[in-house]
Formats: sequence, C-alpha cells, structure tokens
Amino acid sequence: MPAGLTLYTNPMSRGQIARWMLEEVGQPYETVLLDYEGAMKSADYRAINPMGKVPTVVHGGHVVTECAAICAYLADAFADAGLAPPLDRRHDYYRWLFFAAGPVEAAVTNRALGFVVPEGRERMAGYGSFDDAVATLEKAVSGDAWICGEQFTAADVYVGAQVDWGLSFRSIPTSPAFEAYAARLRERPAYKRQKELDNALIAKMQAKG
Repeated sequence: MPAGLTLYTNPMSRGQIARWMLEEVGQPYETVLLDYEGAMKSADYRAINPMGKVPTVVHGGHVVTECAAICAYLADAFADAGLAPPLDRRHDYYRWLFFAAGPVEAAVTNRALGFVVPEGRERMAGYGSFDDAVATLEKAVSGDAWICGEQFTAADVYVGAQVDWGLSFRSIPTSPAFEAYAARLRERPAYKRQKELDNALIAKMQAKG
C-alpha cells in the first residue's frame, strides 16, 4: 500500500466529509488548506485536481477526488478500519453511497438554486423529484441500524453528511428518522474530532477576516 496521505481542503466546504472519513480511518494525514480564490485555482493545484475544488486526497501519489469516491477508496485502502462490508454484502453499501452522491446531491442542489423539474419531465432528471429523492433517503436511514445493518461503514459517512448538513442548513425537511440518524452520527468520536478540527480552522479564518 502506498505511503503518505494528504488532504487538500477548506474547512468551509465538503472537505469536512473527507476529513470525517480520514478520522474514521484513523491513519495520520497531512492537511493542506486552500482558499477559494487563490490557491484553489492555482496552476499547481489544478495539476492535482483540474476542477480547482476541494476536497482532494492524495495517497502515495495517487489522486482521489469526489467525496463519495474518497470515502469508498479510503475504506478499501485501510481495510483494517472495518469501514466497508465484505464483498458479498456490499449491495446496500454501493446502492446508498451512490444514491446520496447522485440523486440526493442533485435534488438538494437544484432545490437550493431554485430549480424545479418541470411537470412531466421528471424522467430527464436522475432523481425524478425532490420529494421522491428525500422520501427514499428517509426510508434508507430509518430504524436503529446503519446503512448496511449493524456495521457502520463509509456509506454512513457520506449519506450521514448529507443528512447532517441537510438538517443543519434546512436543505432537507426534518423528520424523526433523519433526526435520530443524525444524532447517532454526531456521537461518533471521529465525527466529533472532525468538527473540532474544522470549527477551529473556521474560527481562525473568520478572525483574520
């Protein structure tokens, strides 16, 4: 397994998801902070991530972008952390990880931007309608189990971040199922470490203006 693990991030970004996953993995990593208008759009960083956005994880020279991919990659790269189910039980793992990265992300973003799928054109949108996507997400996290049953996995990090942020920013409607799932996530030591680290960085950035 290649050595060296670096997170390129900004604390006020989806980089919080990647950091949470890194904290769950429990391996040492370097953090490189990038501002939105300067370093993130620089030629040096675009050579790593041509999109000029964060997060990006570099592991032994291998570049991984996109939060869902980062979560899945780290779960496999550091299998001893137990963040991926056995191969023969990964149906729910892949299903909900990529459902959150695809339909849920698109539905929530479009709604936040004021875009509504025209009536009768739902089949052209991968999520159909916002209400359908959210109802399906709610069903996936209902009950006392995690996404893949009793085992907490990388899918819970990504799906959980969507639910946690959705409730915090009111981009998804509140419900008992969402609230209960988020409450369990917020008790995880890795989640708490991530929030402490990123909140401290945000406070420093705000103090500097």
